[in-house]
Formats: sequence, C-alpha cells, structure tokens
Amino acid sequence: MSQITAIHAPFIYFKENPFTNNDPLSSIHYEEDGLVTIENGHIISATSWNSGRATLTEDTPVDHYPNQLLMAGMVDTHVHYPQLPMVASYGEQLLSWLNNYVFPLEARFSDQNYAQHIAKSFLSELLRAGTTTAAVFCTVHPESVNAFFTESTKLNTCMVAGKVLMDRNAPDNLRDTPQKAYDESKALIQQWHGTNRQLYAVTPRFAPTSTEAQLDVAGTLLAEHDDIFMHTHLLENKAEIAWVKELFPHRHSYLDVYDKAGLLRPRSILAHTVHAQEEDFQRCHDTGCSIAHCPSSNQFLGSGSFPLFQALKPERRVKTGLGSDIGAGPTLSLLQVLSDSYKVAQGLNTSLHPAQGLWLATVGGAEALGLDHQIGNITPGHFADLCVLNPAATPLGRIRTENANNLSDILFALMMLGDDRSISATYVAGKKVYQKASSS
Repeated sequence: MSQITAIHAPFIYFKENPFTNNDPLSSIHYEEDGLVTIENGHIISATSWNSGRATLTEDTPVDHYPNQLLMAGMVDTHVHYPQLPMVASYGEQLLSWLNNYVFPLEARFSDQNYAQHIAKSFLSELLRAGTTTAAVFCTVHPESVNAFFTESTKLNTCMVAGKVLMDRNAPDNLRDTPQKAYDESKALIQQWHGTNRQLYAVTPRFAPTSTEAQLDVAGTLLAEHDDIFMHTHLLENKAEIAWVKELFPHRHSYLDVYDKAGLLRPRSILAHTVHAQEEDFQRCHDTGCSIAHCPSSNQFLGSGSFPLFQALKPERRVKTGLGSDIGAGPTLSLLQVLSDSYKVAQGLNTSLHPAQGLWLATVGGAEALGLDHQIGNITPGHFADLCVLNPAATPLGRIRTENANNLSDILFALMMLGDDRSISATYVAGKKVYQKASSS
C-alpha cells in the first residue's frame, strides 16, 4: 500500500501563460501557507494548509519549509552532459571552441565507466540547481547514452537524450556513418525510449557535421518512431550560418536543410536560433517544433541576442524553453540563465517579467518538450518533480528580500540574484533527491 506524503510550504503554480496576459503576475496562483500532497510519485492535491491539513493522518510524513517557496522542478531544454568537465573554458567562438575544447573531451566518452562517472556528477549538479528534467546531448558513442540513462534511471528523473550523429567535419574518432548512425540509434531507441522515465532524441549535432544522407537517416528514424524527439542546433553563430550555406547551396535556408530531411515536427528541439528571421519562426510555428533559448551560452561565445518576444508573438507563437547549454553556458542554474535572459531582453528593448521568466523555466520548458501534461507545474496528476527555493539563501538575497514589497519583487530578486545556493531541496516523483546542507 502506497503512503501519502506532504509538503507544507508557500507555493506557486501557473494558471495561464503570462506572455499572453497584460498582467503577468495574475497568471500565478500564490498560496502563502500551502500544502501539496503526493502519492505514487504524483501530486494529488495543492491547497491551503488550513483547507488540507484535516486530510492528513498522524503518520503522514510532512516536510515543512516556512518562509521559502515551492514550485515545479525546472526544465532545461538544451544541455551537453559530456561537456561538464570543460565548463568555463576560455576565449573562443563557436567553431574554434568545438575544435579546441569540445571534440578532444568528447572522445573520452567511448569509455562507459568514464561516461558514467560524468553522468552521475552532471545529474547531481542538475538536481542541486533545482532542475528535474533536461534535453541532453550525449556523444557519438552509444556508451555515453547507456551511461547517462543508467544513472538517470537510478534517480527516476525524466530525461530526454540521444547519441550524437556526425559523419563529417569532425575528428575521425568522433565520426560515424549514416548506416552506423541508423543502426546504433535504432538499438538505443528500442532499449531506452519509454523505459521508466527515459525518452530518446535523435540528435544530429548540427548541419555542418552531418551529410545530407545522414540527415535523411535522422528523418527516417523519426518517421519510424513518431513519439521520439529530435534535438539539434540552429542559427547559433554567423560563421556557422555562412558555412551551412556553403555546404548546402541548394537549400533555401539553414532551417530548410532540416525541413527537407523531415526533422521539423512536434518534439523537435532547435537550440539557440539566435539569428532566426520571421520566415523561420513561422515555419517553426507551422511544424510545431520548439526553440531552446540559451542566453548564457550565447553571451559567452559572442553568438548574438535571441529575440525572445519575437519568437513568442501570440499570432504565431513558437514553443520556447530555457537552455543552460553547458559547457558553453557557464552554469547549470536556470535562475542564473534567467538573469542573463532578462539582460538580453533589455538589450532588445523588451522587459522579461519574473512571472514570464519562471514560466519559461518550468511550464514553458515542459511545453517545449511536449511534456506539459506531466511535468512543469504543481497540478494534480502531474509527477511530483518539485524544488524549494529560498529567496534569502545568501546575504545579498536576504537584504533584498527584507526590502521586497510584494510577490513580484521576491520573484524578480530570485531571478536576478538566485543560483544553486537558492535551492533548499529538490524532489523527483515525490522523493527528496537533494537537500541543501544546513549552515552552522
């Protein structure tokens, strides 16, 4: 017989999309003294403490977080777990950065023991940052995928990941072939997709490292398995865009390269899309694919500023989530990514409200992955993937919180000042998988 557990804390959930509301804060339901009950890994109720306490028995375990804030676990829509050891590597833009730092490191992931060691560290760091689901690049090696999903299964986290496809413009020890890409991906799909909470993504790195034949193979895999994901990069860097034009002169655009291969559809995740034009956004909207907005990485590599509010135009909205993009991104904390997102938006003469930011980090990310029916919000029936935030976790946060006038003020301070230190606890399917050590 399953046991009901409970969390007693202030909490927020989203009633609607704050990007479509003239008053973004009114999209949030805030329960100042709340109770969330959990059974079999799922949320069964979210109500006030006074309304719900009578439903608890004397032996119901209750975790109490006064003066903190419970919300859905965050969703990272683009990240590279193998790049964790080289985060914060100095001084390059995209193409030289790949050759000088990324490719030499990724060659080590043919060793499953090494891959498993990094996967374990990566997942631990994700949970410490309050992130409970991510769309993850592995490497070209099947061993890297097996290692990642093995570690994720131990934690019961919902992860989207896949073997990278590269058959040109990469070192010999990181290249496969179209046939090898098909065979290895097919076997990994059969082994992992839908096993526990693991989900598979066909993962061509980006157009320059795949021939047309390999991109067609990716399209074939998607056609054969209509519930899997596709994850790649798009329009990140101007030099990359010029290179794609040279490699695919017969295609109308960078996006058209993927379109002609059958890669654009729901559950297709396009990372960065910094230099998208209106026709690109329209095509993304029409095909139902999603964008991973990676402001920290884009600033680190000097790639440019993604026009978030243009992507989210109500008349042809493109589903958009946040991506940390470790290792070009220097942090796994989506709170820090949100801080960068705010600054990028300001530079484009738009203002990102904290309700909109936290929506991107939770519901928006879940929606971008097509998983908003089961994660991303505190909703009965959803998995109890949750995080507890402490706005006063740091001395500066404490000073700012003491001077906050309302909920919007507190949420904005979290968005601008928060990081992994702001996460008090993280829950996966109702089980506490991270607890911040108490300071003495």
